[in-house]
Amino acid sequence: MTRWKTPDRPAVKRRKRFYPWLLVLLVAYLGMAIYQSFKPLPDGISVASPLLPVSDVAFLADVTYLDAEGNRQSEQAIFDEMLRLINQAKRLVVLDMFLFNDFAGEANGDYRPLSAQLARALIERKAQMPGLEAVVITDPLNTMYGGLTLEHLTALRAAGVKLIVTDLTELRASNPTWSGLWYWCCQWLSNTAEGGWLDNRLGPGQVTLRSYLAMANFKANHRKTLVADAGEDWVGVVTSANPHDASSMHGNVALRFQGPAVAELLESERAVAHLSGDDIDFDPLQLKGAVAPGGPRLQLLTEGKIGDALVIAVQSAEPGDRIDIATFYLAHRDLVDALKSAQARGVQVRVLLDPNKDAFGFEKSGIPNRPVAAELHEAGIPVRWCATNGEQCHAKVLLKRSLSGDAVLHLGSANFTRRNLDDLNLETNVRLVASKETPAIADATRWFDRYWHNAEGQRLSVPYPTYADVSRWRYWQYRLMEATGLSTF
Repeated sequence: MTRWKTPDRPAVKRRKRFYPWLLVLLVAYLGMAIYQSFKPLPDGISVASPLLPVSDVAFLADVTYLDAEGNRQSEQAIFDEMLRLINQAKRLVVLDMFLFNDFAGEANGDYRPLSAQLARALIERKAQMPGLEAVVITDPLNTMYGGLTLEHLTALRAAGVKLIVTDLTELRASNPTWSGLWYWCCQWLSNTAEGGWLDNRLGPGQVTLRSYLAMANFKANHRKTLVADAGEDWVGVVTSANPHDASSMHGNVALRFQGPAVAELLESERAVAHLSGDDIDFDPLQLKGAVAPGGPRLQLLTEGKIGDALVIAVQSAEPGDRIDIATFYLAHRDLVDALKSAQARGVQVRVLLDPNKDAFGFEKSGIPNRPVAAELHEAGIPVRWCATNGEQCHAKVLLKRSLSGDAVLHLGSANFTRRNLDDLNLETNVRLVASKETPAIADATRWFDRYWHNAEGQRLSVPYPTYADVSRWRYWQYRLMEATGLSTF
């Protein structure tokens, strides 16, 4: 006869006492994750300015390619222009840059020392013009969230340049799976640049465990902007490029402009300073004016307003219109679905993507672009890949040209992903509305066609089959990563 062991009654009682506490911890974790995902945005974040008149607008691009002999060539214009603007400023320079360091990961190369060049230009200009209000805003990733001290940032402070390391606390959670725990267990832990014992995966030096715990939130001030005075006027630059040495060979774009939108750009940066407990000590720019009928107009967009505008641009396209997209990451579901619908109703869509294979000496998996490209290809949308050789195709561009002769150009810092378009990262884009003949629109059109057609024997892109990936497993892996935030894109 089978004899059943009598349960250990004290053990059962201990488990019963433990269950309510486990439930409390689970509710606290889920509650924090949900709150951090949907909490109110800070003031001045996620804005869309009116369409404003714009002058002296120019499209700039950095392009790296293999020439007809197979030699690597690089054309750089963006930071050359930024350095020029800094070197002539007399009253104000406000620079907001995501990556501002010389980290190279595992990569080796003859990189342009962008971080040192930009820091030196700011320091020298401040010395020449002591009354210049010079402000640099950057992301805490550059110091590994307080775990490193960078010489060029220390030198900027010593020279009188105001350095604002963005406080990301008030931003919504990009990775709520981790942030739900982080805000209970670890946020209060201080960090130090002394005594780190873990290798810095991004560059030299050693950091603390706390640096990596903070990094896992995947929050970022991902903006890339410049505001400066230019004589009696003001000039703004919005770009996809970082002053990051190992990114100096990346393909990038920028728009330089003057007019009332520069005042909107400055106020958007003041909002970042405020959420970081600081300020830009300069009065708001008085550049308001009426929209000139028929002339180019520009709208400043930040955070979630960027995604709204991109989707509207695609959804409003009519049969015969053209939409060209070139981007480092394309993953946002609303935008992907809008592109497929546009193609189905007769809009001529072309998509140029980074193959997502290179990241500073590390090999990437091809997610999200390769699964998304397979989806677009199946829908009949022509897709090509940037022909990268260690560098990245880092632009984020949507160019729409209508049969009527009108055109809309979107560009800036925001990748076309949930993290960049759904009020999570800090981002800045511009939307230029003009005729196709406007020089900035014409230059953007030539830039895209140069990539698409490999003009003059320059190897800039390769056909879709080169990196085609139809794996359903990898497709659903991308969908899970995009939906949950358990990714770096």
